[in-house]
Amino acid sequence: MATRARDRFLNADQFLQIEFGSDLKAELDRGVIRMMTGGTFAHSRVQMNLWSFLRTAVRGSGCRPHGSDMAVRVNDESVRYPDLTIDCATRSAEPKDRVLRDPCIVIEVLSPSTRDLDLGVKLSEYRVLAGIVAIGFIDPDEEVIAVTHRTGGGGWTDVAFTGDDLILPSLDIIIPRTELFARD
Repeated sequence: MATRARDRFLNADQFLQIEFGSDLKAELDRGVIRMMTGGTFAHSRVQMNLWSFLRTAVRGSGCRPHGSDMAVRVNDESVRYPDLTIDCATRSAEPKDRVLRDPCIVIEVLSPSTRDLDLGVKLSEYRVLAGIVAIGFIDPDEEVIAVTHRTGGGGWTDVAFTGDDLILPSLDIIIPRTELFARD
């Protein structure tokens, strides 16, 4: 008897019970496990520049930046590991938790293999989460930035890439593009 493809899909709870070990990383993408690969040198450089700047900028505010080790459960069929999230909720995560419950900002550092997924499906998924007020995208190869912000009416601003600084008005933070793309 053949098994229907839908029968093999996982939900977020099932996925989060799987231990992949320290050498493997995966996301749950609409019910399907997608293995993730390491990023490029440029991707890593931008991700660490971003995290370093934000860690200092939010210190003492009750907010905390997290790297791609923390998951965001976007719905019952998808669990994502954004390159950076900022969590300002008072009890968003316990020390042993693997999932942020209510991040306010999500930032993806784009790579050629994930660009379409990040700007398509993931953008749509992140916009549905009530606590998220800004979603950023950084292209380390083209050195351009895009941020979409939740508007007062519940809508979102357009996503447009520019050579400007990364502006996060909800936290009153401006990250100079020279800091994001610094090579030292």
